[in-house]
Amino acid sequence: MKRRVLALSLLLVLALGAAAAADDPLVTLSYLKGQFTEAFAGKVEDLGDREGAAVYNSALDQAALAAAEASVYQNLAEQPTEASLKQGDVVAGPTGFALLPLSGSVTVSFDGAVVDVTDGTEIRSGSVLTAQHRYLVAEDTLATFTVTSQTAVVQYEGYHAFARSASTVDYVAMADALKLLNLFQGSDTGYGNGYNLEQYPTRMQALVMFIRVLGEEEEALACTSPCPFTDITWGHSYAAYAYEKGYAVGYGDGRFGAGNTVDATSYMEFLLRAMGYSKAGVDDWSTAMERAADLGVITAGERDAIASMPFHRAQVVYLSYRSLEATLSDGSTSLSDQLIRSGVFTSAQLTRARDLVSDVRLG
Repeated sequence: MKRRVLALSLLLVLALGAAAAADDPLVTLSYLKGQFTEAFAGKVEDLGDREGAAVYNSALDQAALAAAEASVYQNLAEQPTEASLKQGDVVAGPTGFALLPLSGSVTVSFDGAVVDVTDGTEIRSGSVLTAQHRYLVAEDTLATFTVTSQTAVVQYEGYHAFARSASTVDYVAMADALKLLNLFQGSDTGYGNGYNLEQYPTRMQALVMFIRVLGEEEEALACTSPCPFTDITWGHSYAAYAYEKGYAVGYGDGRFGAGNTVDATSYMEFLLRAMGYSKAGVDDWSTAMERAADLGVITAGERDAIASMPFHRAQVVYLSYRSLEATLSDGSTSLSDQLIRSGVFTSAQLTRARDLVSDVRLG
């Protein structure tokens, strides 16, 4: 199997070179995303092997990077432009290209010079960029900026080309999908659609997501009952509704802990309740991830992967999106079908949302 996969990867790279030689010295990203990618995608499915898919995607990433470096003068951002990226995504830029990382972690590689314009200093190749600093690619240099965090938002200007990784989970696409389904909204942050995927989620944010996944947001917004919690600064109707319905009882001393961060176990408990597998005050929260894996809501690999990483809003998005296809506790239907019947979104919207997200999963 491994020889077969390596042979496929070699064939992929050779085919890229052959295409370039036959048609144009510059291999465009549109070609990679079109006929070239499609021609090899079916071969990966034939492998039926996660290792095979990983090797293939790695080869595709390298091919995409080569194409990006070759085609930087085909794309020009004449003014500062924003992009939301995922881990492994690369943007290449020649002399005069400027990039400002707004969130997440980005490194830069080059043979020449790149200047931190904000500090007025020249940086070393391989450096991690400082957020909110503007970087300028100097004379006779081609620089590649690589996202090393799970998500990032950058602002860029000048000639450039992107190489999108085929190997990593696209949390941004999942957030776009959930927004299309009326299940996820951005904040007032002025970048990245306000998704704030690099931030830790709060208990209040988790509660709002829980009510949306239940399909009861309209009822929560219309709730006029007094809020029983003393530490709520926004979303009072959500908290009052959740208390009235018995979804959340707080800490028992008048506090909900609205601003406290929520971990994967706590958020998964909310999702299990939305699907009828758990109730407030009944189950041990510490077993939520294990129960979710046993029930098939997530895979064992996803459970282990999420346990090994910081729990950010990106993981809230991931678990919410993957849970949509989980079967409800009564075995009657999926969570997404229930939300369609509740009028939260339509089947057409669900189809469009699925089209946004790749099949790459954690674990």
